[in-house]
Amino acid sequence: MQRFTVDIPDHDIERIMARVRAYEWFEEPDDAQWQYGANGRYMRALCAYWLDGFDWRRAEASLNRFTQFVAEVDGRPIHFIHEKGSGSSPTPLILLHGWPGSYVEFLECVERLAHPERFGGDAEDGCDVIVPSLIGYGYSGKPPAPVDPREQARYMNGLMTDVLGYGSYVAQGGDWGSSIAAWMGFDFGADKGGACKAIHMNMFGLRPGGDFRNIFGVGVARLETREEKDWAREAARRGDGRFGYMVLQSTKPQSLSYAMMDSPVGIAAWITEKMQAWGDRTGTGSDDPVFSRNQILTNVMIYLTSRSFNTAAWQYRAVRDSGNSVMPQGRRVMVPAGFADYPGELAPMPPRSYLEKGYANVAYLSAPTSGGHFAALEKPVFFCNDLQNFMKVV
Repeated sequence: MQRFTVDIPDHDIERIMARVRAYEWFEEPDDAQWQYGANGRYMRALCAYWLDGFDWRRAEASLNRFTQFVAEVDGRPIHFIHEKGSGSSPTPLILLHGWPGSYVEFLECVERLAHPERFGGDAEDGCDVIVPSLIGYGYSGKPPAPVDPREQARYMNGLMTDVLGYGSYVAQGGDWGSSIAAWMGFDFGADKGGACKAIHMNMFGLRPGGDFRNIFGVGVARLETREEKDWAREAARRGDGRFGYMVLQSTKPQSLSYAMMDSPVGIAAWITEKMQAWGDRTGTGSDDPVFSRNQILTNVMIYLTSRSFNTAAWQYRAVRDSGNSVMPQGRRVMVPAGFADYPGELAPMPPRSYLEKGYANVAYLSAPTSGGHFAALEKPVFFCNDLQNFMKVV
């Protein structure tokens, strides 16, 4: 295990900025806002700020304010934050991002979870907080072939047990991180003698066996109650027209990567559109992203400076090929599971009855009144409080 500091060479930053500066803008429909994809007005303003207002070195300093390491698990380098918690016996907690996110999503949560007494809480609730970059993402190693969430779970469990030596831990995740956390609970759960004692998710990740053929649809085999059927209709409504990126990335991610790896503005537009669409804009009076330009550009720059757009996108093809977006038929995660149903999420969380039938041993449910897909980034205070409440019951 070696210490790690984000320190991108000047020439790499200059190369990126030169590409942004030289970008040739083009037409969009007269009535375009965000319904056709990334909005041109917003993207021009974002890129102007990128060139003249955004300070990567300041962003770097923010990324480096917590101790970071790189360690090998089964020959794959994994980059991670490791913040030791307060209190007499801090619970090890791993926070797992997804796509198009990065470990930057959790930066405002690390101190709150590790040292709650600094924010009016009890030091005895402190956690040892571990925030990795997934394999193929950010400053972790790049795999020679696509890695699906179940394999990611094996690496992340190895990080927690083999590298850091924890005999027990809690896993939390959103987006792909929700599937990874679920597989950690399933394959390495304490009920099977493993180290994962509980999982918490802010997205409905793995699907119950028998109901879902793949990651693209809502099954109907087990929809029994009116509440379950209402949920399925709402999930279909929210998902309408929002998953074109998933079809592309789960079939031909490498073709997409040829364009994206050559264009910082292209990557920024592809990611910004998702951050716009998946945030909770209720009450803002604007269709623009709820995230600041600094938050968006820091996340984008992690993909650019690590040159990881391609290997991150591969994960969609990996899960399509493996089928590991679905629980084994008749099986479920038996360690205690918590779920937070943020109203701006891509799809609503299923009712408890549905979750318990073929997915998880539900120990905790919460219904935040605001927030979306990138919950830890958008609502860090509530996210941390909710997670701490879950950990008190498990």
